[in-house]
Amino acid sequence: MVLKSYRNIIISVFVIVWASVFHYESLRHFYLQPYFHRALPKLKFLYPPAGWIMFYQVDDRAVYAKVYGVRNGNTDLIDPHEIIRTRFIGFDMVHRNVLSTVLMPSVRQDFCRVLKNQFPEYEKFIVAAVEYPSLTSSRFEQIQAPFYQCDE
Repeated sequence: MVLKSYRNIIISVFVIVWASVFHYESLRHFYLQPYFHRALPKLKFLYPPAGWIMFYQVDDRAVYAKVYGVRNGNTDLIDPHEIIRTRFIGFDMVHRNVLSTVLMPSVRQDFCRVLKNQFPEYEKFIVAAVEYPSLTSSRFEQIQAPFYQCDE
């Protein structure tokens, strides 16, 4: 009984220390250093520099796409969930920023064809790029500009 209790205490302490160091390393560069206005020490463990998102390259800027449909001179924002429909519960392709792939020049013609087939009520479509230049220093600043247009 004493041995099991001692083992559980050791495991609990290890998990608390590990989780604390992991969260510190995850937040150190983008949040803690700007908050304290100085460089904080990096702990030499096997933690990726980006934290929870592991081995993906994380940038301070973000870009995503918006699609507008034009009908009778009026511009309507099309819900991205209507463009990218998935049947999986709990798997949201829009929040995974899959729609940003339509900003690649090689996808333009195919995407325009999909939009015309999926939304025949619109005369033309405008695909806009929305950029957040710096998520850490000015997270609400965004730049939006038309990227290309789909018309006959």
